[in-house]
This record gives sequence, structure tokens and C-alpha cells, in this order.
Amino acid sequence: MKISQSSFKSQFNSRLINLIFISSSLGLILYLLLSSSFSPLPTSRILLLGGDEFSSPTSLDHIVFGIASNAKSWPKRKEYVKMWWKPDQMRGCVFLDVPLNNQTVPSDASLLPPVCISDDTSRFRYTWRGGLRSAIRVARVVSETVALNHSNVRWFVFGDDDTVFFAENLVKTLSKYDHDLPYFIGSSSESFVQNRYFSFSMAFGGAGFAISYPLARTLAKVLDSCLERYHHLYGSDGRISSCLAELGVGITRESGFHQMDMSGDPFGVLAVHPMAPLVTLHHADYLDPIFPDMTNRDAMRHLYKAAELDPHRILQQTVCYDRWFSWTISISWGYAVEVFGTHVLLPDVLRVPATFRPWRKGNLLNTLFSFDMREHNKDPCGRPVVFHMNTTFLDGDQTVSIYKIKKRENCTSNLGSPRGIEMIRVHAQKLNLNKKQMLTPRRQCCDVLPSSFHERLEIGIRECHEDELIQMPR
Repeated sequence: MKISQSSFKSQFNSRLINLIFISSSLGLILYLLLSSSFSPLPTSRILLLGGDEFSSPTSLDHIVFGIASNAKSWPKRKEYVKMWWKPDQMRGCVFLDVPLNNQTVPSDASLLPPVCISDDTSRFRYTWRGGLRSAIRVARVVSETVALNHSNVRWFVFGDDDTVFFAENLVKTLSKYDHDLPYFIGSSSESFVQNRYFSFSMAFGGAGFAISYPLARTLAKVLDSCLERYHHLYGSDGRISSCLAELGVGITRESGFHQMDMSGDPFGVLAVHPMAPLVTLHHADYLDPIFPDMTNRDAMRHLYKAAELDPHRILQQTVCYDRWFSWTISISWGYAVEVFGTHVLLPDVLRVPATFRPWRKGNLLNTLFSFDMREHNKDPCGRPVVFHMNTTFLDGDQTVSIYKIKKRENCTSNLGSPRGIEMIRVHAQKLNLNKKQMLTPRRQCCDVLPSSFHERLEIGIRECHEDELIQMPR
């Protein structure tokens, strides 16, 4: 059969195009293979088909702590650090101004972070009248912690010697973020005046804050030059925030970090915690004990017992209604239960009861705080009945927490009064928050269980149904 010249040319061109396409594809594959051998991805990050990334989960092994203290306060404040420090899992240093006078190794040294002595900062100016120039040394804890040159670091976390961390919740919170990006994570003060006086854009150091690895490395290089420019500021946290602002990075707020700029009874803040894991608490020695009839430190240890059992659930608020007695029940898991003698609308229950006093005395502005508040009746008999956590334990695959009245008021009560309750027992599945739940938190629901009787309430906490409302019965 005879092939025309035009047909031959057409077949030839088609084969040539196919050959070029195959050669190009083979060349691209060869290039990718060779380039990957010279530029491997980090071990923590693997590129998947479709452009998605998988990063190995963040753990305590990826965090380095820098704790600011001094030789005078450390012997007492170390008791707080001992509560949360995990020697076999945590890395970092507590920074003192001078070596401790006692040269012998304390018996609890193995339970605490190693001690580092801060560099001399006398060359830096400090011009805040009446302030403490130790703020310069504390600011440099950031650069000196980076200079420890730990490997496999994703986050640097900083706090004071009386900042208590809830480690599992710190890890869970930081896991929301890409540690390869420049993040500065913390919180403002609860006090309006403190924010107005120092900055609304500052992460307060007592609450603790976290800086991602690449940002901390960059900050460490330029921090000393910033200290020269910001000699007029009061604290270390103001200097860090100002320098990060010059680097173009602002605060990413996380409501689980607590500065606790208040005095008196902190019950209100702990009983109505935001829907976020509890990460830190500060100023324990400046507040009343969080549990009655205990010292500050014993009360904090008592809270830690519950936190160790179910860390993601600690202080998480759940509200339900008892139809029989028309009670409203607010549970701050692992801490306390408030029982209102009437039905109360949910938004009113979620307001923080003003059990505390301002951080500083003075004008009206000092009484303003950065959250919704409800009145705390001066008459104890007009308040909800409070049951504090007595004990927590595991029962099969559930946690059980028991709450009792620690301080009984001399109030008259009728048959339907919650003051007749002797004990509240709360059942819940251990809470294990995933990333979606962290990004889109939803409050859980609870039920007064049928087996309950007036002297003892049995309550079950569970996930809410898709279209379920936490609503006051009509």
C-alpha cells in the first residue's frame, strides 16, 4: 500500500511529539530524584502527593523552657516549679542573678531544672524611675535560652518562677500552630488598667509566652540592640514585645495563659474558664488559696491531681439544668461546682462572678477587667452554693470527680434548696482534644442522672448532640 507524502509527514510529527514528551517526563523525574538527594526535607516534615504536609506531633521534647528567677526568691518559688517540671521530659534552665549562697547540692535538685547564671547586664541603660533594672536581665533570658543550643527545638517557652504550667495543655495549644512560622503566643492582662498602662499588644511575662524556633533565633540576634532603644520601659515583657514589633510580629492570643492580675479570691476566674485548655496560672502567692482551708501551694497541688487525671478537661465549664428542683448547675471540672437555686439563662452563668479585688487600689478604672462579670452577692446566703473538688479518680474508662461544700454558711434552707446537697459526683469520659476541636471548640453538655437524690447529685458530662441547645427549661 502506498502512503502519501502528507500522511507520512503527519505520522512522523506525531511520533516526534510523543518522543519529546516522554523524554521531558523522564528528565523531570530524574531531576526530582537527584534534587531530593541533595536537599532532603526535615525529618519532622514530609511532602505528600497533592501538596499536603504531615508534621510529626509536637511533644515536650520539642520545647525548651527559660524560667526567670533570682537567688533570693528561688529557694521558695522552686516549690511551684517542682509541681510541673518533668525532669525526664523537659529541657531548659532557671536563670538566677547570682549563684546561691549554699554551695551544697539541694536534695530536690534532680526534680528541678538546672540553674544558669545570667550574664552581666550593667552595660545597658534602665531609666524607668523606681523600677527594677533586673527587667533587662530577665528580658535576656530569651537570648540566653536560645544560646543553650539545644537540638530538635520547635518552641521556646518563657515564664516566671511563680508561673505554673500545665504541660500537656501547653503542648496541645502549641500543636495548633506551624512551628516553622514566626509565632509569638501569649496573653494580655485581665486588668484593663495594666493593659492600658503597659500595652494591649504585649504578652505579659507572668502568664508565660511561647516563641517559635525561627523567630526566637532571629530575636536573639537583635535583642541587645532593642534593649538600648527601650531603656525607658518598665518590664522585661515590654522589651520583648517591642523588639518583636520591630521584627513585624505581633502577639497571637491564647486564652489559656493567665497573668492573674488581681487580688483576693480567684474563684470567679477559675469557675468560668474560657473554652480553651488551661496552660498557665500566675501570682499564686499574691492571691487567696484556690481551695479553702489549704495553703497556696497545697491548693495548687490539689488542682494538679485532677489535671494529671484529665488535663484537657481541667477547669472546663459545663452547664446543665435540673427540672425537678429548678436548679442551674455550673461545673468547672476538677475545681468546683456552682448550684444556683433557680434557673438562670446560660449567658448569665457564663459571666465571671466578681469574687476578687483589683490588682491595685485607686480609681474606678482599676475595677475594670477584660471579661464579662456578674455580681458577687455580699450576702453569702444570696449566692449560688459552691462545692469544691474533694477527689478525682478513674472508674473504668471514665473519670469521676467528687465535690463537697468546704465552708457552710449559716443560711436557712427549704426542702428544694441546693444547700441540702451533701455531695456532687460527676462522671465524664477522659477528654482528648483533637486539632479540629482545638480550632473550633464547643462546650460539652451534662445531665442530672436519674439515680440522683436530694442529698447527692450524680451528673454525667457528654458531647452535645448536633442540634442540642444548652437552654433554660420553660
